[in-house]
Amino acid sequence: MTLGTIRIISVSRGNRLLAPLVGFFEILIWLLAMGQIMQNLTNPIYYLAFAAGFAVGNFVGIYIEDKLAIGTSLIQVITQKDCGELVTCLHSAGYGVTTIDAHGTKGNVKVIYVVVKRKDICNATKSIKQCNPKAFYYIEEVRSASREIYGAHPRQGLLRGLGLKRK
Repeated sequence: MTLGTIRIISVSRGNRLLAPLVGFFEILIWLLAMGQIMQNLTNPIYYLAFAAGFAVGNFVGIYIEDKLAIGTSLIQVITQKDCGELVTCLHSAGYGVTTIDAHGTKGNVKVIYVVVKRKDICNATKSIKQCNPKAFYYIEEVRSASREIYGAHPRQGLLRGLGLKRK
């Protein structure tokens, strides 16, 4: 089930190489498990073990996928407060930021878009909470983008990919 969870997430993200590979091993293990159950149809312990493995496999699969944090996310921040401080805070943390003026139910607002690697969501939201604790934000998955731009500096995304920091 762990493999099934990772496969489904890979399919939803369009990962054409990982999903079939994981699927191969997922079904191989499933066939072996079903073979054992079919040979022991009168033993309810096998049914319980299979059901427990299914449940634990879901939990472990989600946990592993969360730790791998593969992919890109979009953080949208909506604030009525002047966003200059928040934009500066996000830029200094190394994130690329786009802002637009908008109108919400309570008047004029600023909408801030920040595209980050999933591994960086925690740090980016921490910056948002520090600079503007009352800002409303939500996070969406980005299935694909035309190119990878993750930092305020034009080469920041490349530098991060190489494990380097901008001086």
